[in-house]
Amino acid sequence: MKMKMKMKIPYAAALCVIMVVILSEADPTKAVTCSPLELSSCYAAITSGARPSGMCCSKLREQKPCLCGYLKAPNLRQYVNSANARRVASTCGVPFPNC
Repeated sequence: MKMKMKMKIPYAAALCVIMVVILSEADPTKAVTCSPLELSSCYAAITSGARPSGMCCSKLREQKPCLCGYLKAPNLRQYVNSANARRVASTCGVPFPNC
């Protein structure tokens, strides 16, 4: 009985350490809801070549994990893959995705 108890403690301690490491790596603030409507502040910059606003750049950085999905969507691809959209991304310091 004592042998089994001694064996369980190191495993439990190791499990606790692993969980702490995993949870410390998780960042709940990085969860993004992909919605192209979040990029509405970029509309003028993408369609007319106007300079992107600070709000546009902020939203573009926020939606960065979603850009590949937008590129794959037939109704969004023409906007997201346009020369102006690439210029907006570059101006905002957001690397254009390589999907």
